[in-house]
Amino acid sequence: MNVHDLPLYACAAAVVGPGIKVLNASLPAPVSGQEPQTGARALLRAWHPAVPVVAGAMVAVMAALNLAQTAWPGLIGHLQRQPGGAWWRAVTALLVQSSGWMQLLFNLAALIAVAPVAQRVLGPAWTLAIYLASGVAAQAVSMASWSPYGGGNSVAICGLIGALAAAYALRGPDTSLRRMALLVPAAGLVLCAMTNNHGVGLLAGSLLGAGLAAADRTGRRIHLPVRPETAAA
Repeated sequence: MNVHDLPLYACAAAVVGPGIKVLNASLPAPVSGQEPQTGARALLRAWHPAVPVVAGAMVAVMAALNLAQTAWPGLIGHLQRQPGGAWWRAVTALLVQSSGWMQLLFNLAALIAVAPVAQRVLGPAWTLAIYLASGVAAQAVSMASWSPYGGGNSVAICGLIGALAAAYALRGPDTSLRRMALLVPAAGLVLCAMTNNHGVGLLAGSLLGAGLAAADRTGRRIHLPVRPETAAA
């Protein structure tokens, strides 16, 4: 392992670990008498009983573009970011995965896990807005100098994770997890210092999520469940 990769792995751990905990804590509380669940089985609760339409559309679009780029690999070159490319490539670069099957499968799985939770917590309009704003911001910075070639929507997914972490840090019921959630924007700062475009996605999402939570004085925009132990305290 290269010593320069250590901060990158540390940032990944700071995002993935607290991010998974925030996702699980942001899900609707189990029905009374139902055994609490964790991991993938718990995240499936975000997809039912009513399917979150915007999250479903986001996953469907990504899956369709994944199939399209697999059938026509030249599509990647037409949509990815590139030096001196047109401004619209900062948007279309979110539609293709330029690093092969591992990126394609990982990002699709991440979107399936994150998007429905984001919609239930942040609402459909804000979920789509944060996804696009953080993703386009990261792609634009990349096109400017950080990483001129490539494409992928992991930066936009990072935006949703950042927004959820920031919202939980401000409004979440679990005090210890609220502190842990702050590791996500902190990792974004470190990644930006390393000129890694995922840091831009994390920070943009965190700022938007924090702003939304701070403006939510009535508690009607941010829908974080109140856990039984919190309600009883």
